[in-house]
Amino acid sequence: MNKNDNSSNPNSTIEEKRKRIRHSTAHVMADVVTQMFPEAKLAIGPPTNDGFYYDFLIPKPFTNEDLEKIEKKMAKVINSNFSFEYHEYTKKEIIEQNKDEPLKLEIIDGIPENETISTYSHGNFEDLCAGPHVESTKEIIAFKLLNVAGAYWKGDESRPMLQRIYGTAFESQDALDTHLSNLEEAKKRDHRKLGKELDLFSIDDQVGSGLIIWHPNGAIIRTLIEDMWKKEHYLSNYNLIFTPHVGKANLWETSGHLEFFKENMFSAIEMDNVDYYLKPMNCPFHIKYYQSDIRSYRDLPLRTSEIGTVYRYERAGVLHGLLRVRGLTQDDAHIFCRPDQVEEEINGVLDLTLKIMHTFGFNDFSIKISTKPTKAVGEDEKWELATNSLKNTLEKRNIEYEIDEGGGAFYGPKIDIHIKDAIGRFWQCTTVQFDFNLPHRFGLTYIDDNGKENQPFMIHRTLLGSLERFFGILIEHYAGAFPTWLAPIQAMIIPITDKHYEYCKEISEKLSANNIRVKYDTRNERMNYKIRDAQNKKIPYMIIVGDKEIDTKSGSLRKRTGENIGVLSIDDIQNMILEDSLQNNNS
Repeated sequence: MNKNDNSSNPNSTIEEKRKRIRHSTAHVMADVVTQMFPEAKLAIGPPTNDGFYYDFLIPKPFTNEDLEKIEKKMAKVINSNFSFEYHEYTKKEIIEQNKDEPLKLEIIDGIPENETISTYSHGNFEDLCAGPHVESTKEIIAFKLLNVAGAYWKGDESRPMLQRIYGTAFESQDALDTHLSNLEEAKKRDHRKLGKELDLFSIDDQVGSGLIIWHPNGAIIRTLIEDMWKKEHYLSNYNLIFTPHVGKANLWETSGHLEFFKENMFSAIEMDNVDYYLKPMNCPFHIKYYQSDIRSYRDLPLRTSEIGTVYRYERAGVLHGLLRVRGLTQDDAHIFCRPDQVEEEINGVLDLTLKIMHTFGFNDFSIKISTKPTKAVGEDEKWELATNSLKNTLEKRNIEYEIDEGGGAFYGPKIDIHIKDAIGRFWQCTTVQFDFNLPHRFGLTYIDDNGKENQPFMIHRTLLGSLERFFGILIEHYAGAFPTWLAPIQAMIIPITDKHYEYCKEISEKLSANNIRVKYDTRNERMNYKIRDAQNKKIPYMIIVGDKEIDTKSGSLRKRTGENIGVLSIDDIQNMILEDSLQNNNS
């Protein structure tokens, strides 16, 4: 029996086709691994956005040499043109079939007793699977095994450590080659590598995993981001507030965090015989600000915002530089509004999002609306109004979007906006999330024009997501070569010999007085070395000075790209840097 009827459907999208290819390649890889390593036990092997992986329980970790051998044998299996066949079993039958696979038996144990269980087979290999797959192995045209990593079974650190083999597969060799080239480019842009080279941030074991130390260069960029963010929020009539880093247990009980989110919260701190928790989110504090006064319909919309640091216990295995941390600073906002104001507020959030993202050089977006799941709180009318407001706002702006049916949180629908970076990767940053849960839990009200109490709509909203993660994205987007307005050092003054230091200081003081971030290099190194070093540090401008420049009150200007602009007066150099910074900031 075959359930791959759509694999050759011309209307099938490229994403669907790749998903089938990758899922099928994961099965072929598992087939080969069990042939080459009979002691290996199977876990799971799903397709991903960029490829696939399969997890194995095996006594000895795989090596790079193992991957090469697995890859060669996979090519032979693929050339055999085995069909992918669909099968169905009862639970009793599938338990017998997998009696020597402990991890598969654990998966099977969680399946309801009377449910039919499906598998897919090719050649002599058969695996638990719901599909879909390609018709036969010959449709796997271009694939590559990438690397091996450890992964705890079911993400639980108390469970066995598995060996996860990552790979990727595409519908053509050209598509695979392009992807592999992008992976190489991504390695060069890795924010962890560049963060060290450019002295932007560090993570220290003695401080703690997932906790970021922002170095002066990184702190300058963060300050510039925050200053721009605050300015735009004031212009959009947001109220900026500051809230504590801890709150009483009772606050988190009311919000539901201790019931639904406790495993991601840090342990309680006892003070005055009362338990306090580090905040995992800012929302309850913003709600308490709303409740600090009686609110009228005339007070709404009330927009509160905060650049607030929160703390979440992330498993050690998922921590990743700036992109996945335990201390994160959210550019948080909560909008409290009347039902008739919802659509206008969503529009305002989109306007602000697009303006800020364009400023940072992001112009391509992918947008998804997630709708009501099976289990949800809040009246159907509120869900319908909120969901339609999201759709109507995007449609009126002619913005394309996808629907993730049932993908909303239990407390409300949402919009997720993904930004596309310089090498074509999408990153989820902006979220606009309705919440029917917290207003009910905290008993939020406003007085309407008839003097009656009503519950306001509450909208959670982050634009950048978190400063840490967004900074990591920026580093990789620009490959560390930040636009002039964001560069921590905008110009480096380089003397030809030490007798020119005094003139360097004079130029530095003049440029600094005009808000240009500048330094001069007094190290006992050759001029050409200093120029190369400034270029490696991706400083936008270099000003070289010697006797001639002192006599003419000028400087020889170079760009980090290697372009030699030539000798200009210091005033002209100053104006060029300021103009470049202004152009970048308004891009």
